[in-house]
Amino acid sequence: MTGTTWLVGSPVDPTPAPRPGPVKLAGRYGSVVRLNARRDAGSLWQAVRGHDKVWTYLAYGPFAGESQFADWLAERETLDDPYSYAVLDGSGSAIGIATLMSIRPDMRVIEVGNILYGPALQRTPLGTETQYLLARYAFETLGYRRYEWKCDSLNAPSRRAAARYGFIYEGVFRQHMIVKGRNRDTAWFSIVDSEWPTRKANFERWLAPENFDGEGRQKVSLAALNEQRA
Repeated sequence: MTGTTWLVGSPVDPTPAPRPGPVKLAGRYGSVVRLNARRDAGSLWQAVRGHDKVWTYLAYGPFAGESQFADWLAERETLDDPYSYAVLDGSGSAIGIATLMSIRPDMRVIEVGNILYGPALQRTPLGTETQYLLARYAFETLGYRRYEWKCDSLNAPSRRAAARYGFIYEGVFRQHMIVKGRNRDTAWFSIVDSEWPTRKANFERWLAPENFDGEGRQKVSLAALNEQRA
């Protein structure tokens, strides 16, 4: 029929999602708050100083000293995309950074990235809880429908982390970026909104105090939980 419009794909509410904001996401093991360079620079520097390996797959760093690091942090605070959050431990000290980035409100697509965890945050319940809090905020508060994780294809720890958190591997974009004068092929992962309830339940089961023994060792791994529900 002349003039007929053919529509493909399932219908989706086209209302744009809000952009991330300066919220406090409180958890059992710590919290995630908007980065404040004046407040956080000192404790963050102490968390990462002498651990240059944490900068290997990031587009910046390492820094020669605290003043250079503080200047960089102040610049990050001014950006709307990536939108930077500090990870605070139970005492309120900043020991890591994570951002929500590549923000596309009209498509309701957002990425978690530029993750900087000092050794004190790596392989801890708070490190995992940070990912849970940010994903819950993106899906449930802001209403995004696709939550992305991207990393250098050579970054095996990041790829393992994505799988552990329940992201689905989608493939590699070859020669996607130039980082520090070197080629980067980028591995793509995602969680979509229909998958979030299962991922959320797995995060919460893993983070529950009863999942850890008296020495803080996990009883059931998050990777195993997500593999069971894949």
